[in-house]
Amino acid sequence: MQRQRIVVGLSGGVDSAVTAHLLQQQGHEVVGIFMKNWEDDDDDEYCSSRQDFLDAASVADVLGIEIEHVNFAAAYKDRVFAEFLREYQAGRTPNPDVLCNAEIKFKAFLDHAMRLGAKKIATGHYARVRHNPATGLHELLKGVDATKDQSYFLHRLNQAQLARTLFPVGELKKTEVRRIAAELKLPNAKKKDSTGICFIGERPFRDFLNRYIAREPGPIVDERGRTLGQHLGLSFYTLGQRQGLGIGGVKDKGAPRGGGEHAPWFVARKDAARNALVVVQGHEHPWLLSRTLQAEDASWVAGLAPAAGAYSAKTRYRQQDARCTLLNQEQNAFALSFDEAQWAVTPGQSAVLYDGELCLGGGVIAAAGN
Repeated sequence: MQRQRIVVGLSGGVDSAVTAHLLQQQGHEVVGIFMKNWEDDDDDEYCSSRQDFLDAASVADVLGIEIEHVNFAAAYKDRVFAEFLREYQAGRTPNPDVLCNAEIKFKAFLDHAMRLGAKKIATGHYARVRHNPATGLHELLKGVDATKDQSYFLHRLNQAQLARTLFPVGELKKTEVRRIAAELKLPNAKKKDSTGICFIGERPFRDFLNRYIAREPGPIVDERGRTLGQHLGLSFYTLGQRQGLGIGGVKDKGAPRGGGEHAPWFVARKDAARNALVVVQGHEHPWLLSRTLQAEDASWVAGLAPAAGAYSAKTRYRQQDARCTLLNQEQNAFALSFDEAQWAVTPGQSAVLYDGELCLGGGVIAAAGN
């Protein structure tokens, strides 16, 4: 590959730091950009981008590259956070990391990098891009490290975005990335991986949501309609949730399909019409299992929906691929039928379709059924 000007999104983490180094090793001119996407409470203990920027700047110093601090907070609030709140208020559970990649990291950031004269951008995601000469298409593949693969979060990327994107650490195992960082004596070589959404960080999720969404308490009921307690508002719960229900001591000896009187309770449904949270006992309760789903707002990496047939899919990050059949696919919607029932398929989350290691795209889960 000839020498190119490549802009790397330096997050302050070890993956993007090693990404920049690997591109340097290939002879490219590397420029770092730190993206600031949130600033409402930037200085608190949970979400400090200030420390992340200091870490990114330290890495740039060690590698001898320029770094620019760019504020995308306004765009993030309009394109990602506003949609996040709308979805929660509608009783769904969105995935803002998917939206952030599509709207900020590979749109606003990509546009900014192109204005800086970059030929390509690079991030520390564990995924791969491959050009298929037979089809002329850019393909999105899983990362080599199956335990770190992030293609799920990248499934909305299109051909124009993939053509200008590099994922160098997608070819490596995480242990190798850590080893390289330690060898280079990078200041963040042992930095803990960030978890959670950037604007929430490690803070208690319900406390955060409570600042933006009003509580609308209502009954917690079991499958027979018996009231077991009170919920704070349907927006504060997600399907499959076990913790924080406040009904741990309640037993249901007569539940026909429960998991026994001491089995834990799980959120199974949200009845918006009655403002009721429906719970069931037992992890394998039939109301928690779905064999089909319908998805909308579909986005296909190739630009066209794949042919109907056998594939695999994920309905949430960090689950094993589940064998399924793609049905009734259109450009903007599709249906999946699974070989085995899937647990807690959640409206608002993404259903992402795979053909082996190839990520085909996906959509937002609208409904699930048996």
